[in-house]
This record gives sequence, structure tokens and C-alpha cells, in this order.
Amino acid sequence: MEQPYTIAAYYWPGYHNEPRWQPFFKGTEGEWEIVRNARPAFADHYQPRVPLWGYESESDPRAMEKKIDAAADHGVGAFIFDWYWYAGQPFQEECLNNGFLKARNNSRIQFYLMWANHDATTLWDIERSHRNGLVWPGAADRPTFDTVVDRIIEQFMRHPSYFKIDGQPVVSIYELGTLINGLGRLEETAAALDSFRVKARAAGFPGLHVQAVSWQIPATAAPGDSATTRANTIRRLGIDSLTSYQWCHHVRARGDYRAWAEKAIAAERAMRHEFTVPVFPHVSIGWDTSPRFKAPCSNVIVGESPEVFADYLWQAKACIDQEGIRPRLITVNAWNEWAEGSYLEPDQKFGLGYLKAVKSVFGASR
Repeated sequence: MEQPYTIAAYYWPGYHNEPRWQPFFKGTEGEWEIVRNARPAFADHYQPRVPLWGYESESDPRAMEKKIDAAADHGVGAFIFDWYWYAGQPFQEECLNNGFLKARNNSRIQFYLMWANHDATTLWDIERSHRNGLVWPGAADRPTFDTVVDRIIEQFMRHPSYFKIDGQPVVSIYELGTLINGLGRLEETAAALDSFRVKARAAGFPGLHVQAVSWQIPATAAPGDSATTRANTIRRLGIDSLTSYQWCHHVRARGDYRAWAEKAIAAERAMRHEFTVPVFPHVSIGWDTSPRFKAPCSNVIVGESPEVFADYLWQAKACIDQEGIRPRLITVNAWNEWAEGSYLEPDQKFGLGYLKAVKSVFGASR
């Protein structure tokens, strides 16, 4: 029997009391602070964006239970949690530990981790966002990599709701280039990933599915060949699949949603010719990071709506069917990127419109 489609929405765990937020925010509610204070920068600019459910803490399992039910009821089958490790400690993890993992209904939806291994910068501080200065580096050396791997396997992959492909738990890497830089060279990175696979098998899994986000992939040469390509990097690291995190990684986010979407889908189509591993379709909801900046922000998508979003869900579904991509995984940005203008969660303008769009194309999950 053919497996159903899995709609996996990225989850930004930035809306709870994280003590390490203190360099960036005055209060204890994370990015809700700047979402509340956002103001329109031009005529008809949709700001502030007001959540229909209010400014809830995602580390409260009761709030997470509502999110899980809404997701499953409308066809979202998985959350891909952005997961961070900075300066020897996890960051933003209480969303998972106290919210999702303690939610009584977490069997209704699957989850997996995307190691968001980018640098932490002053972008998160509205007073210093224009400087984009370094706060914590994202690159990890081998001892740090091993610590991260052990934590991911023991604390998350063993959970019955952890998402697997062919029985193998999935882990996504946000920046392959940063991973390589931290570990030293491509060969060292391949060895580190192999050790992750060995540990996954030792934990009782048949293997590990390593997914990479399809941006900032460095080009490298194959042994005995001077030509450098991104495909060589993917092959030499044994990456199992690719997908996007956000369309703005491939096409500048400015102007009309449909024009942006068409260019991004064309870039995705080109990647299927470039790489031999599956490239899972992606659909973004929008882009507007103006809440993070004091100065006017020109990189804003306009003309987005649940109706046009549904059109591109249909296109992603058709891509899966026509290309025979298995499993039938589609990633969406995002469940709750409120400060980036890309979220499925209901707001006061569209209500449950974006969730209803998912359900209209794929039906409920379970």
C-alpha cells in the first residue's frame, strides 16, 4: 500500500522563556516581543501580524497540544524543529523538552530535527540587527559534533514519534558548508557523519538518513577529477536527500508572491537535474523580516494568501507524483516563523486559512 504524503512544517522554537535570549530581548517571551511591536513600513503592509491564539509560550505542553491537534487535523504530519547548539549548550530546547515531548497528544504528529548550525548573530536584537555581528559561532569541531550526536540520538531519536525513512531516523543539516568548516575538511566531515551512522545502528536503528538543506553547499572535486561540483560534495558525504528551508535562499524575496514562487520552483527543478539524491519539494508561505529591523525593510513578499499557497501545494503534490519521489515528503516554511512572515498558525487576518489550504490538498493526517 502506497504511503500517504507527509507535510513537514519547519518549527522555529523562539517563543518561550529562554534565559539565553537575554542578550537579544528585554522580556521572557522571545520573539513575541518584536512581533507585538512591529509596524507597517508602507501602504497596505501587513504588520503587525497578530496570532489568533494569542502570544502563548510553546514550552507549555497545553499550548503545544493545541498546535499538534490543529496540525494533525489539517494534514500537517510532521514538525521539523530548528535545533541549536551554541557555546557548549543547547539553545531554545525547552520548546521540545517541556512543550512537545510532554504534550499528551504528541503521538498524533511526527517530528525530526534540523541542526540549525548557522552563526548566532545580532540579527535577533532589533537594536543591533543592522550590524549582523557574531554572538556565538555555529561551526562545531569533532568533540562538539560527537556531543551533539549523542544528545540527538538519546534524547530525541528514540522517541516513538521521531520521523523515519525506511526505518532510519532523519536528521537535517542546515549549513553543510559550516559543518565542513568546523570539522576541518570534507574527509573529516565524511568520517564524522559515518560515526553518526554507526551510533544510530548501535542504538538499534537500521541506519541514519542525513538530509541537507539545499543552500550554501560548497563545490568540491571528486578523487582524480579536478572539476568541482556541489553534487560531488553531496555524494562524498553520503547525503541521502535534499530539501529547501525557504524560497528566499534561492530567489530574492521581494515583490509578488506568485512571481517569487515560480522562480523558486524553477531553481528547485534545476536541482533535480544537478543531484542524484531525492530533492523533496518545498513550499514557502511568505517572507517579511521587517519586525527584526528598525529601518525600513525592502525584502518583503506581497500578495500572499491561503488561496495562492494552495496552488503551490498542488504543484508540489504533482511534482511528487510525476517524478516518483519517495517517500512523499513535502517541506513547508513554516509552522510559526512570525518574525519572517511565513507561518501556518492562524492569525487575525486569515484565521485558519493556511491550515485549511493544506487540508484541501492533502486531507487530515490522522
